[in-house]
Amino acid sequence: MKKVTVPGIDTSLTALLTSVHFAADKHRDQRRKSREACPYINHPIEVAEILSRVGGVIDLATLQAAILHDTIEDTQTTGEELEAHFGAEVRRLVEEVTDDQRLPKAERKRLQIEHAPHLSPKAKLIKIADKISNVRDVTHFPPTHWPHQRRCEYLDWAEKVVAGLRGLNQAVEELFDQTLKEGRRLLASPSDNLSAASGQQKAFQQQPDRSELQPKNYEPS
Repeated sequence: MKKVTVPGIDTSLTALLTSVHFAADKHRDQRRKSREACPYINHPIEVAEILSRVGGVIDLATLQAAILHDTIEDTQTTGEELEAHFGAEVRRLVEEVTDDQRLPKAERKRLQIEHAPHLSPKAKLIKIADKISNVRDVTHFPPTHWPHQRRCEYLDWAEKVVAGLRGLNQAVEELFDQTLKEGRRLLASPSDNLSAASGQQKAFQQQPDRSELQPKNYEPS
């Protein structure tokens, strides 16, 4: 498709919206595994929004990669496809924060901790914002099949990952710390234990079968 430049139009904004459109199309059949089954695209949009609003990030490639960060890992998108649409830098950033799905989950989680200090600065920012979004979801909208202990373990693991990502953006790091503290406070309350168990039971008893309508549901990683 031929690009048309219109005088007065912010090309950076257009490029960012193009990445949102691309990600929305790629994730169109995906939902989070919470009882609410929120559209998956909400997550990468939140990651980019955190970087922009909280972190003051204005770098286009960083914001585009934040929006696209799960396309290789969770869809059929290739690195070559991303590069063709958004350039080599965006491709590299997305590949930096992408897990190798051929590995067992426990190994992928171990490698996230090990690799975190060695990511590029822009990839580190994306990864911290990703963990903020995921910790929020695990606290307030957890996957229906996750018991209380698994949610607590996720918060502990996320803290270990973020430990290797610090030193770049104080505001984003402080938001992670606040989000983690709030998550632990809520998960430590007896009422959360009861509501989580009740919610899981209701999810199985009351929710319709989404297996055909939503064949690809994803949990935080």
